[in-house]
Amino acid sequence: MTQQLHIFFFPIMAHGHTIPFIDLAILFATKGVKSTIIATPSNAPHIKKVTHKANKLGYQIDTLVIKFPAVEAGLPDGCDDIDKVPSLDMMPKFFLAAEMLKQPLSEHCPHCLVADTFFPWTTEVAAMFKIPRIVFHGTCVFSLSATEHVRLYQPHKSKETFTIPNFPGDDIKMTTAELQDYIKQETWQTKLFNDSKETESKCFGVIVNSFYELESVYADHYTDFLGRRAWHVGPISLSTKGIINKAERGKQSSIEEHECLKWLQSKDRNSVVYVCFGSRTNFDDSQLMEIAKGLEASGQQFVWVVRKEKEINDEKGKENWLLEFEKRMEGKGLVIRGWAPQVLILENEVIGGFVTHCGWNSILESVTAGVPVITWPVAAEQFYNEKLLIEVLKIGVSVGARKWKRLTGDFVKSEAIEKAVKEIMVGEKAMEMRNRTKKFADMAKKAVEDGGSSESHLNALIGELSSIAMKTCK
Repeated sequence: MTQQLHIFFFPIMAHGHTIPFIDLAILFATKGVKSTIIATPSNAPHIKKVTHKANKLGYQIDTLVIKFPAVEAGLPDGCDDIDKVPSLDMMPKFFLAAEMLKQPLSEHCPHCLVADTFFPWTTEVAAMFKIPRIVFHGTCVFSLSATEHVRLYQPHKSKETFTIPNFPGDDIKMTTAELQDYIKQETWQTKLFNDSKETESKCFGVIVNSFYELESVYADHYTDFLGRRAWHVGPISLSTKGIINKAERGKQSSIEEHECLKWLQSKDRNSVVYVCFGSRTNFDDSQLMEIAKGLEASGQQFVWVVRKEKEINDEKGKENWLLEFEKRMEGKGLVIRGWAPQVLILENEVIGGFVTHCGWNSILESVTAGVPVITWPVAAEQFYNEKLLIEVLKIGVSVGARKWKRLTGDFVKSEAIEKAVKEIMVGEKAMEMRNRTKKFADMAKKAVEDGGSSESHLNALIGELSSIAMKTCK
């Protein structure tokens, strides 16, 4: 009797990483794999809620809850999620606590461990049991390759503006200001980044949440030039349609699904711009005011997602300006405080453009929905993602952010926001970008169908892992 393949999925405790990891675990489960998602106590309830429907449909998805050693690492008790870390200077302690999970993790023996890129130490755990460790990245292969070229060749050390060396396609130019702080100078994260990148070549391989047709030149380059084994199995969220409730992806939505859809359904096709900057971006009050001014001046209808805690008052403590803005824009704009059902919104035909921080989850959801983007990168690898969207795929317009700045981002004036919104929503260029994005959306759907590139990559990987599993954990 053939043994059922059992895979552990281990995301870093952050919503932007957990969401695609849940999708990935469910995707493997649909192929007959037993999937176990490793979670900390505060993350487990949400994971179980999202996977409940899949379990009812007969797919095997478990959650293994492991106590996070927050106190032992010098963090407050119960600090088992990145969102709970009190300050940036305590982040090294969070990663120290994560590495302390090596012992409880080593008490289990699956056939394969798919772990987050930020957990390079899991390669050692997998080696103890002689099982494959696969890296799962939350970004595209274009950015994976580009960041590796910058890390290896360090062009920023000699020029402020540079072309990424030995990189395929058109000359991709970057500036030092667009690079991560831990690339430009030595910080606690520099070693973690280097260890993570080096693990890519040492481990069994890399799973990428993208599809070959979207970035084929860079997919080939990643394998042939950089020597990484990679399987492109995305867009994963397309493969799990019907198994995951779109409104339940991520945190609890701050608006009722029917209320949001009712507002959208009163609008014309391609007439609304969606504005959202992910779960980590935290613009200051002055930047939010510029966004409001830009949206109003553009004359376009909009849905704008604002962090829940942003109840903003002016210096004299007068009535909240954001509430005033909402009243003034009633019927023309919808402001959502907190978490929005992003996939549901993007898939609605009234959405004509998306102002995004260029996180890969958001980009892939936009491409899949056929919605062009206004790029506003903030941190992480987002400036690389912007280059793919604008210079390679040509499905976006830049708002003009030029400096990498963790959480708060580069300051952008309302005039630039107004200009970009008009450009993505109105005119011939907007129509051309929309048509191009729709073509990529069609490619994405074909990639996950039977015989598609992503489906083929997934089947090949599962076949290889099943062969290895027959020799391990007996």
